[in-house]
Amino acid sequence: MPQRGKRYRDAAKGYDRLTPYPAAQALELVKTFATAKFDETIEAAYKLGIDPRKADQAVRGTISLPHGTGQDVRVAVFAPADKISEALAAGADVAGGPELVAELQEGRDLDFDVAIATPDMMAEVGKLGRILGPRGLMPNPKSGTVTPDVAKAVSEFKAGRIEYRNDRYGNVHVPIGKASFDVDQLLDNLAATTSELLRAKPAGAKGRYLRQLSVSSTMGPGVKVDIGRVDELVARAS
Repeated sequence: MPQRGKRYRDAAKGYDRLTPYPAAQALELVKTFATAKFDETIEAAYKLGIDPRKADQAVRGTISLPHGTGQDVRVAVFAPADKISEALAAGADVAGGPELVAELQEGRDLDFDVAIATPDMMAEVGKLGRILGPRGLMPNPKSGTVTPDVAKAVSEFKAGRIEYRNDRYGNVHVPIGKASFDVDQLLDNLAATTSELLRAKPAGAKGRYLRQLSVSSTMGPGVKVDIGRVDELVARAS
């Protein structure tokens, strides 16, 4: 078990770790725990009732957060020559065609957080499977990162659209803002995320789907959210 720092241990004494709290109260607690010298990220962690070994129960997609993530998202675009200027004008940090693929194959740093590609570039981008895949950067139509409208995709990801996907344990981790956000902003983002994950429930998932939800800051302990009141979050997002 990892050794926790004094700040973490002190924060963990300030609440009941086994008690689920209403979402707003949980977020208020998490904000008080975010005492690091940098603006900590606030994350929501969902435990879903899915079998991650089955392809038809994969949970993956994108969410446009009402208030963004508070992070500067770096976007790379793989596109033919006539789309490159369009991507850069929309805010892409790097854009290119086969030459960009070649540079990455030769060891160029992966200095981006999201990769977007036009459909006709996927044959080239596929060569980067072993580089982009393990880092979750491979463009995919399900996540909205394979599209002919690269300008729109770049603008949306820059504005706070994020990709989510379950891990091998059936968990989904999503950043919902920064500690500097007010509680209402975090609550709006949490509501949008929860509503989207409920919408994305696989048809093959059996039993209770949303099993646990907790929120935490980068350096702080997790606080359980009362999923018995999840309807309140869904109503807030509608």
